[in-house]
Amino acid sequence: MTAPDASEAHAEREQAVTDKVLGSFADTPDARHRELFEALVRHAHAFVRETRLTEAEWEAAIGFLTRCGHITDDRRQEFILLSDVLGLSMQTITVNEPDEPRATEQTVFGPFFAEGAPEIEVGGDAAQGAAGQPCWVSGTVTDVDGTPVAGAEIDVWEADDDGMYDVQHGDGRVTGRARLRSADDGRYSFWCVTPTPYPIPHDGPVGDLLTAAGRSPMRASHLHFMVTAPGMHRLVTHIFVRGDDHQDSDAVFGVKDSLVVDFVEHPAGETAPDGSTPDVAWSQADFDIVLAPEETA
Repeated sequence: MTAPDASEAHAEREQAVTDKVLGSFADTPDARHRELFEALVRHAHAFVRETRLTEAEWEAAIGFLTRCGHITDDRRQEFILLSDVLGLSMQTITVNEPDEPRATEQTVFGPFFAEGAPEIEVGGDAAQGAAGQPCWVSGTVTDVDGTPVAGAEIDVWEADDDGMYDVQHGDGRVTGRARLRSADDGRYSFWCVTPTPYPIPHDGPVGDLLTAAGRSPMRASHLHFMVTAPGMHRLVTHIFVRGDDHQDSDAVFGVKDSLVVDFVEHPAGETAPDGSTPDVAWSQADFDIVLAPEETA
């Protein structure tokens, strides 16, 4: 019988480590926990073996994750940024998205949502004092058969003209976010500011990762939506400004063609859909929202 050569023996020792770790989870009481633990071990060990990861590289990775933890606070979530720039957020969304082609597509949640947004009426002001060009956004909320959804809860939030969300300013302001409900006929509308491109926070470890990869931290111009209604799958999505230079290189891979819409420019003094006459130039976007039924999620 021929003895295994050195490389085969080494591969067997490596596999033995993986097998031993997998075996340690054999008695995990919860079946789903066991599935997740074992898959994590298999894929993580395979990564180490495929890349022939060095001990120095592993120590650097631990240091990177430690830095992510240290920079995270109640206004900044570095681990969400890391998930976003690695495409893990979008992949998780894609895996869990309802299998309903008529529904509005989902995209990343992002790290800047905050509970307790001001409640506004249909046609109200979601900008709440955020700097930027006024923008009128309107549309309908329906189910996949076109039936209007009355009373759908719509959260909207966005960065200001300086590329900053209110929570990033650190002074307690609440701007660029609001919550409203669709009318009986499913219609909704509000004023906000025209979205502009901005960089994700890149002064920390995630920024170092992007620099090492030669990637841009820029996000394409967008406005966030989260829409919920009884019996419907929760929708988390954006709308993107058509023509933005960063749509093909969005740092978090969030752009989908169906979510790119026209923002039509209007001159100062032109009458807006709500009857007002803004004294500055303003824009207008239409976005119809289609919700999937909960059972298709």
